Amino acid sequence: MYATPFLDIPALNGASGTVQLPGSKSISNRVLLLAALASGTTTIHDLLDSDDTRVMLDALAALGCVIGRDGTTVKLEGLGGALRSTSASLFLGNAGTAMRPLTAALALLGGEFELKGVPRMHERPIGDLVDALTQLGCRIDYLGNPGYPPLAIHPVAIDTLQLDAPIRVRGDVSSQFLTALLLALPLAARRDIVIDVVGELISKPYIEITLNLLARFGIAVRRDGWQRFTIPAGSQYRSPGEIHVEADASSASYFIALGAIANGSGIRIEGVGAESIQGDIRFIDAARQMGARIDSGPNWLSISRDAWPLKAIDIDANHIPDAAMTLAVMALYADGPSTLRNIASWRVKETDRIDAMANELAKLGATVEAGPDFIRVHPLPAGAWQAASIRTYDDHRVAMCFSLAAFNPDGKPVRILEPHCVAKTFPEYFETLFSVARTVEVPVICVDGPTASGKGTLTIEVARRLGYHYLDSGSLYRVTGIALRRAGLAPDAEHEARIAEIAHALPLCFSEGKVLLAGEDVSDAIRTEAAGMDASRVSTLPGVRTALVDLQRSFRKLPGLVADGRDMGTVIFPDAKLKVFLTASAEHRAERRHKQLISKGISTTLDSLRADLEARDLRDSSRSVAPLKPAQDARLLDNSHQTVEQSVGQVLHWWQEIQPFKAS
Repeated sequence: MYATPFLDIPALNGASGTVQLPGSKSISNRVLLLAALASGTTTIHDLLDSDDTRVMLDALAALGCVIGRDGTTVKLEGLGGALRSTSASLFLGNAGTAMRPLTAALALLGGEFELKGVPRMHERPIGDLVDALTQLGCRIDYLGNPGYPPLAIHPVAIDTLQLDAPIRVRGDVSSQFLTALLLALPLAARRDIVIDVVGELISKPYIEITLNLLARFGIAVRRDGWQRFTIPAGSQYRSPGEIHVEADASSASYFIALGAIANGSGIRIEGVGAESIQGDIRFIDAARQMGARIDSGPNWLSISRDAWPLKAIDIDANHIPDAAMTLAVMALYADGPSTLRNIASWRVKETDRIDAMANELAKLGATVEAGPDFIRVHPLPAGAWQAASIRTYDDHRVAMCFSLAAFNPDGKPVRILEPHCVAKTFPEYFETLFSVARTVEVPVICVDGPTASGKGTLTIEVARRLGYHYLDSGSLYRVTGIALRRAGLAPDAEHEARIAEIAHALPLCFSEGKVLLAGEDVSDAIRTEAAGMDASRVSTLPGVRTALVDLQRSFRKLPGLVADGRDMGTVIFPDAKLKVFLTASAEHRAERRHKQLISKGISTTLDSLRADLEARDLRDSSRSVAPLKPAQDARLLDNSHQTVEQSVGQVLHWWQEIQPFKAS
């Protein structure tokens, strides 16, 4: 029931602040391939770090590129048109910006290659690109269904290619086919090479990005309208030395929409401006039509609400195919039905986006009409919104645009299933959203209980399943114990004031099950028996407990918190929506602790551990300040005979009982 990870977004009622966007996926993967094909070393600044760029980097490394990385800066030593590795099996995930261009480039470079991806990639058409390449004499076989990846590419000599006649490629399925040819064919430009586009070319702005970047790498393509492109004879890739990647204009669409939807002083976006080379920046025109007030500079945008409700639109969205999905969610806040037309390309993206958007918008309560190349969305008036679980179809843009539904006027939360899919282009999307969003209440789950009951393991796993932050409050006292020892103090009342100062300023954070003190991993150091004794003693000092109350409450951040300790539900978060008191017999707790310590090479006995746990239980439950006891409204969970998965399932079941989400 809970195998699918999800992120619960509570009802959000406003937003304001500044966001810094990651680099553009479209620019990042194009620049990586061009840098690989060029001679010399290219330093790429502000490269997107995402699933799609990682598979491209892995593929280029397998082909022999020497790659160095320092944060978002990558130094890539190009191949100069000659592969260092002529045989490889390349996994390209669901990255069309890697699969299509690499297919064309490798077909011309020579070598034996297998290109494959996730199951959805094997459903995304590539036949028109393969047909165009085989016109030239390239040798490509389908390893599965004809017209789709995976592919086997075989070597061919450049001087045997048939380049006299124009190369014909369809333009009405995906602009990535034309981009792939434009990026690869300079490798064979012994003479002018002409590409003719058959039919209407879709997503023209993405071709503009390709042409712009080719020019940066020394390739001056001549264009006759949008039907004929000529690569001049003698074209050669030349590294620009350094190149900066713009922030992603498609990602900007969510925060442009946020500024138009949410109450607040507005949203400022840094990293991209109205003069961007990316076609999706034209989303600002549609957003203005709907009622957004937008100002811009060379590298920033400022957005605030102007008209409310938003104004309905009827728009040809072919020029902003990715960003247009955001308009479909904005349409829920409009004053009438909105129609997005000429979006047939949605059906061959990471998923069939027309069907996906129609299905998930309907879950929120909306009336939606959809056809082969359009979608019409009727607005949701106040009182009509429904809380719903949104299926994302492993499509990053579905996940991101539906987060905006949490700003609805009815205060309905939204559940995003498989939220990790945003890693394709914007791994920190939800953190960025929550940094500027505000809500009336951040949900909290408290897990209290005695020592060695398994609170930490349970808390971390529940938080992971929900996509929430977590707080190991017991580690606060343990870290305080380490900090005071490092300061030369003892955990006693004589030093209470000084210890309280240290506790109040602890630079502490939790990440992936680790406890970090000023960036240092102290997870093991605080789990020793000595550290545990110091924690128990220091927790009896009222001044220290007071100092740590504000620190603990500061962990309550969007989208939610799971907190474990001994007084989370009684003292720190008495208003928590779910309180669990986790316990187990002293015998079982001693056995668990014994196994844990033995695995770390720490010698101990079961009898001594059991006696110590019973002594701590007595001390913790009888202290005058915040004694260990269940909150009056806590749910009791004895896990003496439960697995971790069973305990996690029980807590998530209780959480589900108090949530309003409809089944997905």
